[in-house]
Amino acid sequence: MRTLKQATEVELDIKRSRFVCALERVADEDGARAFIAERRRSHWAATHNCTAYVTGADGGVQRSSDDGEPAGTAGVPMLEVLRRREIVDVVAVVTRYFGGVKLGAGGLVRAYGNAVAAAIERAGVLERRDLTVVGVLADHQLAGRVESYLRGARYHVRGIHYGVDVEIEVGVAESGLADFLSWLAEVTGGHAVTQVRGTMTVEVEPSP
Repeated sequence: MRTLKQATEVELDIKRSRFVCALERVADEDGARAFIAERRRSHWAATHNCTAYVTGADGGVQRSSDDGEPAGTAGVPMLEVLRRREIVDVVAVVTRYFGGVKLGAGGLVRAYGNAVAAAIERAGVLERRDLTVVGVLADHQLAGRVESYLRGARYHVRGIHYGVDVEIEVGVAESGLADFLSWLAEVTGGHAVTQVRGTMTVEVEPSP
C-alpha cells in the first residue's frame, strides 16, 4: 500500500469554476472527519465541499460524499483515484466555487477526479513495507563498525540500545532475511549475535 508523502493543496480552473483540492494524511476515520469539518468551515461560502477518504487496516474504511453535486459525479470519482493509486490513510476534499457554466455529469467526474490526481502528483507518495525486526548484538568495540556496515548497506536501523552489549535493531525484508544473516556473519567474522524481535512498517520512495 501507499500513502501521501506530504499534505498539499492544488487549484484547477475549469470553465470558470474553481476546484480546490486539499489532501491530508490521517491516522483514522475520526481524523478524516475532523479535516473535512475544518475545510467546510474555512470554505463555508463554496458551492460544494466534496469528500473522499481511505483509512483503516489495508484501506478497509472508504467513504465519499457528493455534497449536493449529482449523485456519483464527485465523491465516487475522487475515491476511485485514491483506490487506483492504492493510497491509504488519506482524506481528499475538493471545494468547488461555481462559475456559472454547467459541466454535465461527465465533465464533473473528470473535474473532481483530475483535481485529486493533480494533488497526489504534487504531494508525492511513499510505499509502505513490512519488515522483520532483527536485533543485532555486539560488544561495544564492534558495535560502531556494525552500525556503519548496516547503514552503508542501506538497511533500516530502527534503534540502538546500550547495555552490557549493544543491540542494534534493524529492519530486513522477510524475503532477504537469510541473505542478511549470511552477509552479517561475513562482515563481522561471526562475532555478532542476532535475534528476531518482531515486525515494523517503513515508508520509502517507490521503486522506479
